[in-house]
Amino acid sequence: MSKSIYVGNLPFAFGNEQLSELFAEFGEVKSAKVVFDRDSNRSKGFGFVEMDDEAAEKAIQSLNGKNVGNRALRVNESQPREQRPPRQGGGGYGNRRG
Repeated sequence: MSKSIYVGNLPFAFGNEQLSELFAEFGEVKSAKVVFDRDSNRSKGFGFVEMDDEAAEKAIQSLNGKNVGNRALRVNESQPREQRPPRQGGGGYGNRRG
């Protein structure tokens, strides 16, 4: 089985490769993805890593709170994304009244 790991408070200069390298010492990294803003293409400061269960547990224990680039990482097992209700209104031009 594999486990998805949430990694928060990443240095903004980190990309997928640096994230993968950070976790590689604990086992095989199946995937590593830093989340980027689609408009500015800048890192949002968090990402996700997928590893097998045993390696993931070691990585979480070792890296949570570790100082990387003057930032204390937040590392834990990722949780499923909560379903959000559809947005009301929105703010486009079609919502103006006259």
